[in-house]
Amino acid sequence: MNHNTQPKASHFINGAYVEDTSGTPIDVIYPATGEVIARIYAATPAVVDQALDAARTAQVEWAKMSGTERGRILRRAADLLRERNYDLSVLETLDTGKPLQETLVADATSGADALEYFGGLAGSLTGEHIQLGGGDFVYTIREPLGVCVGIGAWNYPTQIACWKGAPALACGNTMVFKPSETTPLCTLKVAEILHEAGLPAGVYNVVQGMGEVGASLVTDPRVAKVSLTGSVLTGKKVYAAAAAQMKHVTMELGGKSPLIIFDDADLEDAVGGAILGNFYSTGQVCSNGTRVFVQKGIKTAFLKRLKERVEAAIIGDPMDKAVNFGPMVSAAQLAITLGYINKGVEEGATLVTGGAQLDRDGFYIQPTVFADVSDDMSIAIEEIFGPVMSVLEFEDEAEVIRRANATEYGLAGGVFTSDLTRGHRVIAALEAGSCYINTYNLAPVEAPFGGVKMSGVGRENSKQAVEHYSQMKSVYVAMGPVDAPF
Repeated sequence: MNHNTQPKASHFINGAYVEDTSGTPIDVIYPATGEVIARIYAATPAVVDQALDAARTAQVEWAKMSGTERGRILRRAADLLRERNYDLSVLETLDTGKPLQETLVADATSGADALEYFGGLAGSLTGEHIQLGGGDFVYTIREPLGVCVGIGAWNYPTQIACWKGAPALACGNTMVFKPSETTPLCTLKVAEILHEAGLPAGVYNVVQGMGEVGASLVTDPRVAKVSLTGSVLTGKKVYAAAAAQMKHVTMELGGKSPLIIFDDADLEDAVGGAILGNFYSTGQVCSNGTRVFVQKGIKTAFLKRLKERVEAAIIGDPMDKAVNFGPMVSAAQLAITLGYINKGVEEGATLVTGGAQLDRDGFYIQPTVFADVSDDMSIAIEEIFGPVMSVLEFEDEAEVIRRANATEYGLAGGVFTSDLTRGHRVIAALEAGSCYINTYNLAPVEAPFGGVKMSGVGRENSKQAVEHYSQMKSVYVAMGPVDAPF
């Protein structure tokens, strides 16, 4: 890593790094070793104030630029992210512990995709002309919302910073982004690169901190919109606080998503899909298909092959490109996951493989599979957010749809089958926002991403995101005399 890879200070405000050491110190811990690799300071009220003022001031001029001009800057930033993919991937691995093999293809690249996509879209954002009788007409103007607040999660810090930032900026908004205190480094580099690409000062700002910093942003009257990626518990609090001031919100929350495997599925593909839906990013993905419903006829073969492939995972130093399964993000998340594994054993599920913490530095745990899981077990009801798969058996389609939907969540869902009509029929019946047939967990920026029920409101990515970062003004133009009753 070259010396420019690490950010230079805790916050990025008005186009420059900002430090204020009077804020609460937060140690940045490398999950693979447990070592402290950096120290940042939480934003004081004065720093938060500075960021919101910068964003509010910059928004006026930023909104005056044409969409094409704004898009050009976003596309330039996308190019820079791609050019520096290696260094950014190393930083992402230091932040999250995810294997370099994964971060090189899934993190800064996804962020660059978002900046490129919304950069390309920015010039095409228009209103419409609506003809009425008698020559009158209405035209609509697509306007930015104003200052947007982004609150990030610790599993995809670079990606989330761009998934929220790109559509917000394309529409003429400015942003104040608070990353998770667990993974604070990458977002600062995103801000630095955006400004290097020509973004005016104050358009994209980053402040660090815990929940109270987030709360102060969410409740500030200068803020028009809040977009959060996080847990349902946090989402409910943030949604309520934003609603009290009638702010716009996007909530991208958790899930306990069903992955349904029928007897006629391709076995290797189904096992691969279950691995992607449970063990990628060491299981720390909101859309994971953690309830794997396997039809009776294929269950034995599925579990046998799954065990073989899971036990072939290469666990180790995430900086080693051969490693494909790294540590969990923090000691706290590791403890939560181990607690659920104990519950799974206590409640009578069969431990097929894994289940243990590894005897080494860092927050390592084996990828874990439970079979003979019933719908009422804790591991089948609650989101674990770790590498724990629950395999449940089913007999027929109607039964599995009913059971798959029997959850408060509705983020994702998947089906593996070689029966084309059944694949579409089952997906149509699932109560979920992001669904997959014969694959799992791919999230291209061209497609909307988001949940139903307790898994959230609004959508990220795709043209849908534009609707969540802009509003329409309608203008009625009369071409004749005014007809009034008196």
